[in-house]
Amino acid sequence: MAYLLALDQGTSSSRSIVFDDLGQIIAMAQRELPQIFPQPGWVEHDAMEIWHGQLATAREALDKARLSASDIAAIGITNQRETTVVWNRKTGLPIHHAIVWQDRRAEPTCVQLREQGLAQTIQQKTGLLIDAYFSGTKLKWILDNVPNARAQAKRGELAFGTIDCWLIWQLTNGKVHATDVSNASRTMLFNVRTNQWDAELLKLLDIPAELLPSVLPSSSIFGQVSADILGASIPIGGVAGDQQSALFGQACFKSGMAKNTYGTGCFMLMHVGDVFQTSTNGLLTTSAAQPSETSQFAIEGSVFIGGAVVQWLRDGLHAIQSSGEVQTLAQSVPDSGGVMMVPAFTGLGAPYWDANARGVITGLTRGSTMAHIARAALESIAFQSAALLLAMSRDAVAAGSAPVSELRVDGGACSNDMLMQFQADLLGIPVLRPAVTETTALGAAYLAGLAVGVYSDLESISKLWRCERRFLPTMTRARAAELMTQWEHAVRQATAK
Repeated sequence: MAYLLALDQGTSSSRSIVFDDLGQIIAMAQRELPQIFPQPGWVEHDAMEIWHGQLATAREALDKARLSASDIAAIGITNQRETTVVWNRKTGLPIHHAIVWQDRRAEPTCVQLREQGLAQTIQQKTGLLIDAYFSGTKLKWILDNVPNARAQAKRGELAFGTIDCWLIWQLTNGKVHATDVSNASRTMLFNVRTNQWDAELLKLLDIPAELLPSVLPSSSIFGQVSADILGASIPIGGVAGDQQSALFGQACFKSGMAKNTYGTGCFMLMHVGDVFQTSTNGLLTTSAAQPSETSQFAIEGSVFIGGAVVQWLRDGLHAIQSSGEVQTLAQSVPDSGGVMMVPAFTGLGAPYWDANARGVITGLTRGSTMAHIARAALESIAFQSAALLLAMSRDAVAAGSAPVSELRVDGGACSNDMLMQFQADLLGIPVLRPAVTETTALGAAYLAGLAVGVYSDLESISKLWRCERRFLPTMTRARAAELMTQWEHAVRQATAK
């Protein structure tokens, strides 16, 4: 039996999971990660807190598994993507808080890029739409606003990285400054056609190349964890951004296979093989987790506020005391009573891409209760995801492929049976929940296992995937279409200027 340790650094928590070579969870540890909100639309993390919390969970997971570091064949890392850290190479200390993927402060830079007519150039090189979501404009903001940062960067004194890169640096005691293609593809600085940092894009954003990490396939030996960190040297064999890692963990290796992760946000990815395909429906083309030097691509749609809407019900409205209460409250009414919620708290992501949209609740009557609002909040997760899949299917058909025929799901909110059934009803296709829903961490473990020979090929990993429950649509297509029309009407209220 071989064991793999996955470090899963997310937006709201840091987790570590020990898997055996059958993909079964042996032990898990988790710590919440505090959010920092300096002003409206800004979201930050303390990068040192990320590192210390992640390390603590790794040690705790090994203890719970009654394993030592020497029992671990390899470590895989998966991470919240786009979140941006800049640190001093000599001291290893960040020069600013990490700017989180949800942060919108770089929108003025994005407006300038759009006004310069660069949208098509950037999409053709990166597969991305111009948006403050991505790392490049966040990095520019740090260089523009932290005193002396750009001069230090040009002298090679600073390092930039997404969270995977930051953790690799720490785990190797500063010996390795590297990332993988899936994380690099989310920076708006990386040409996914050539798998290289793009000189033209760096010039556009005034980013010194000296800041940048080397880029490797997602399944590679990135370096060795220093023995003093966990007690023995362990190879870092797998690295992927959380959504590409979940796609890999769901064994979606073939063109047309799709998954949706229901986390803080919702992220739907459809594998499209080794051919770069531009979306014409407001979606992104991104590098999929790459097990070899051969490029792999996915079409992606991102919902900024998914499960976070439940946190808002708990912490903002105080409608519930714990997140687990939301299903009971929502199911205390037969439907939302005509209430629709669009949780555009930080703008709207794909396929709408409106940074200025703000949350709305429509359809309120004197008979509306908190239960109706709770149900509308849960249903908003499914409505946003349905809009993504409809856009994705249009892209698939335009490329000569069949529409998505089933959706594999994971993430915390996929345990909500009411939500998953409503999702299947809206989509009109089966929704499949796997036996192991920690697919983000599992993907990182699989990538690491491939790199060190625990797994011989992708087929051996595919055989490990198991379905726990299949949700079949029960709603008529006419009713589903009617509900989607109501949803789009509510979205128009959120985006009205």
